[in-house]
Amino acid sequence: MDHSNYVIDEMISAKSIAARVETLAKEISEYFKGTDKLVVVGLLRGSFVFIADLTRELDMPVEIDFMETSSYGNSTESSREVRILKDIRGEIEGRDVLVVEDIVDTGHTLNHVVKILKSRNPARMKICALLDKPSRREVDISADWIGFEIPDKFVVGYGIDYAQRNRNLGHIGAVRFIE
Repeated sequence: MDHSNYVIDEMISAKSIAARVETLAKEISEYFKGTDKLVVVGLLRGSFVFIADLTRELDMPVEIDFMETSSYGNSTESSREVRILKDIRGEIEGRDVLVVEDIVDTGHTLNHVVKILKSRNPARMKICALLDKPSRREVDISADWIGFEIPDKFVVGYGIDYAQRNRNLGHIGAVRFIE
């Protein structure tokens, strides 16, 4: 199949995303209330828009750090082999950490990242994912906060790409390939 011809059907509007991000931020701020500085660890690259919007809504001091992993390349299927391309720079031992992911699909990437970060002894660590595809899960892991549960469709927009395209869409759209 030629993957160069596709259309994007809007799944979640920009307005719905903004409202959900605001709600998530309130819940996260409440949970971590009293934390002197929350370390938000974003998983690049798909979560960068979500991280920017979410952290602006958090009502507390925040430090932002990033990890970059790879398991997709330019494919629509996870290779299940997770590589760390960029590690966080800061120390998280004894600190509260929020891992922010764009989408939890098979769970392999998130599971790998969580194991690495837990080995560094954070005080508390929670996970927030914009999207969750529970039907695809192969590993027993789930986010503590989820923006939206979605069906098994390949999605783009709001930071999420297909072959490095469509990250700049303000909404989440389902990719539909045309024969």
